[in-house]
Amino acid sequence: MKIKRGIPVSTGVAIGQAVVLDTVGYRVSIHHVEASQVEVEVRRLQAALAAAALEARETQQTISAKLGQQIGDILGAHAQLLEGPVLARETESLIRGQLLAAESAFNRIISRFASALAGLGPNNPFASRSTDLMDIEKRVLAQLQGQRREQLRQLPGPLIVLAHDLTPSETAGLDPTHVHAFVTEAGGKTSHTAIMAGALEIPAVVGLGPFLDEVTEGTRVIVDGHDGVLILDPDDETLERYELVQNVFQVLERRWSELRTLPAETRDGERVQLMGNIEFPSEAAHCVERGAEGVGLYRTEFLYVGKKIDPSEDDHLEAYQMVLRALTPGQPVVIRTLDLGADKFTLPSWNIEPERNPFLGVRSIRLCLRNLDLFKTQLRAILRASAFGDVRVMFPMISTLMELRQCKLILNEVREDLQEEGIDCNSRLPIGTMIEVPSAAVIADQLAREVDFFSIGTNDLVQYTLAADRTNEHVAGLYNPADPAVLRLIQNVIAAARQHDIQVNICGAMSGDPIFTLLLLGMGLRQLSLTPVNIPEIKTIIRAVTLADAVRVAEEAMRLDNARDVMNFLRDQTRRLVPAVVD
Repeated sequence: MKIKRGIPVSTGVAIGQAVVLDTVGYRVSIHHVEASQVEVEVRRLQAALAAAALEARETQQTISAKLGQQIGDILGAHAQLLEGPVLARETESLIRGQLLAAESAFNRIISRFASALAGLGPNNPFASRSTDLMDIEKRVLAQLQGQRREQLRQLPGPLIVLAHDLTPSETAGLDPTHVHAFVTEAGGKTSHTAIMAGALEIPAVVGLGPFLDEVTEGTRVIVDGHDGVLILDPDDETLERYELVQNVFQVLERRWSELRTLPAETRDGERVQLMGNIEFPSEAAHCVERGAEGVGLYRTEFLYVGKKIDPSEDDHLEAYQMVLRALTPGQPVVIRTLDLGADKFTLPSWNIEPERNPFLGVRSIRLCLRNLDLFKTQLRAILRASAFGDVRVMFPMISTLMELRQCKLILNEVREDLQEEGIDCNSRLPIGTMIEVPSAAVIADQLAREVDFFSIGTNDLVQYTLAADRTNEHVAGLYNPADPAVLRLIQNVIAAARQHDIQVNICGAMSGDPIFTLLLLGMGLRQLSLTPVNIPEIKTIIRAVTLADAVRVAEEAMRLDNARDVMNFLRDQTRRLVPAVVD
């Protein structure tokens, strides 16, 4: 048995036989042609580009219908590049200038572009976009050479796909009824492939590094998408343990489906509001299916995926209205303004200078405040959407009081513009701020006077508090939401919200982890926003305990002096009170 660790990008557990996809793709040797054949090669190239673009457009339509327009737009971007003048012009130049065959010339151009992206450095979000270029290359070479990698949608199941990397179109083509999980050597949390995995709701782990040479076709493997683990040739004990996990979750999922219409209420009558975190409008339906009481975090960054230009005000508005239409009338939708930069998407048109440490640089609200046209476009759309339902706006990565006041001032300017234009909007749009950097948590009492609600983003709060990148395996042991320093900051934020009588929510990964439910409830939180698939499990815990149980657990946990002891205590207490969930 061998255990490999990587980056979890979609949760769940899957057991099955491995299908190992080729790691080389198309081998293209340098091949020259006679001068008399140049025009033939140019015509071959043009025909291949046109056919590949048509194929990408057809795939875009299929994927849009299956996973939503935002996902399909990734393939639309591929088609735009294939249809545009750059690839054709550059490749034709090589064919004519160096008498190269179409395959050889196209391969050189794609390699040149991919090298340029890779040269941006590992911290630049565009570096991971080389996968999209590989997708385009395979489409064109398939037309030129008449070869195709086996279509993943045609693979019989159940299977676990292991690959060096998967292109976005390959991932989008996975059929979850046959392919139960995938694992790749390359990739990261912000890659298009990771986005696709989350939308498909199949377990996925990426970024394991080289391992394919240790696997043969048909090897039994286990994929643990919760902890980012791949197990090759599991021994009988490990296999039995994970089979038990699967069986328990199947039973629990049947029970959880019965909870959909029941409130998240403790045994002694304390009500908790469970909301959904979503990336795409199509995920609003998942919130409804799992009994969410609204959307507590609508991440809007992926309006930019696959786009050559910024989305328009109407693009934003349509995305927000789609969510409002999917939810029960009256349910709230909290729209987070753009959290771009650092590990998120940016656009070349923004002319952002490379930064040594982008996580501490021009990202999120800082980026928006430097690009007011971009910021105002989104704020106009949010205000317009507020005329159609309970829409709320939330500003991310606020680190100072002046940043928050500047955001509110711009929001007021936009609102006044809309009113002068006679466009309906909620004149009292609820305003919130994310608490995800230590400075914001420390001055929470000041921020509370300025807003209607807080939302604690634990993912970044843990990272910035402990100075530990959770994607860096060398410091992964330090990244722990149970660290007393993090818990004290959360406690301070809750106390400030209570003092100023405003709502406080928690929307990071901590909110969907059952180990922390008792702690958060006992600390005073009455609103959690989490990935929709986790809602039934968290509701099960809430309905199984009393508020007194939760308060006792929180008080004892806060007296412990290290993260390991806190985690062990919370796990033991949750197992004692709700054994089925932990076991």
